[in-house]
Amino acid sequence: MALLLPLAIGVALLVDRLGEPPTWAHPVVGMGRYLGLFRLTRLPPALGFMAGALAWLVGAALVAFIALWLEGWVLIALQPWASPLRLIGAAALIGLLLKPLLAWALLADEVLAVETALAESLDAGRARLSRLVSRDTSALSAVEVREAAIETLAENLNDSVIAPLFWFAIAGLPGAALYRFANTADAMWGYRDEREWSGKWAARADDLLSWLPARLTALVLMPPSLRALLHEARRTPSPNSGWPMAAMALRLHVRLSKPGVYTLHAAGRPVQAGDLHAACNAARQAVIAGTVLLAALAWALRG
Repeated sequence: MALLLPLAIGVALLVDRLGEPPTWAHPVVGMGRYLGLFRLTRLPPALGFMAGALAWLVGAALVAFIALWLEGWVLIALQPWASPLRLIGAAALIGLLLKPLLAWALLADEVLAVETALAESLDAGRARLSRLVSRDTSALSAVEVREAAIETLAENLNDSVIAPLFWFAIAGLPGAALYRFANTADAMWGYRDEREWSGKWAARADDLLSWLPARLTALVLMPPSLRALLHEARRTPSPNSGWPMAAMALRLHVRLSKPGVYTLHAAGRPVQAGDLHAACNAARQAVIAGTVLLAALAWALRG
């Protein structure tokens, strides 16, 4: 039984290379539809906070219950403790259920597509980047487009890969599902505008659940200096996203910035053509290292 979750992690990452499930069957799409039901922006701050927290808690409980039921059904139906063949079958099914809760291949493909688009024209690169970021890309230079793509890769390496696997290692399928719900809620509600109070619970929940995984992501990116990482990671407003972004900047020895907000590794060289490929290679190595560590953690917790 100790091998069940490590094997499931391997299955999920293998299946990830085949692409995403259809929209109608994608659990993260379902989470987004649930969150999209709520329009809490015109409520007074205190009422908005309570309504947002209640909507989050109901959704989180529902997601965790469904994941727990599915995982329990697999365990009861296949009884993986009975034989090695049943163990492999259960790991395959749980891995298939885990796959939609992480997305590595899609993330890498989308980031590399920005470089391909830039080879056509700057406008094409800006348009492609707009699929990945919420900021206005219409006036970005080629350097800024590449910087934003690398930052998105580093941040989502945590959000879409390492953090779901971390919580899966800790708490199985319910842990991964709960994390993805929290991350999706923060992406949809966690803005500093008229949605701030209704989304504050979602933003803080995501900060809490991402705290350890973000730092693990930074470590598996293997920056050349931990001291420099500690210094640079604090430069962003987010308590978590600065860690993988700073680690990536240090690993590639490039400068990453968001004008008027932060600059990471200011002594690094400007981002140039080829750096998106280098960033994806570094991220791929981090996925391998993170997978090995988290599979070992899952085994140790149940061994």
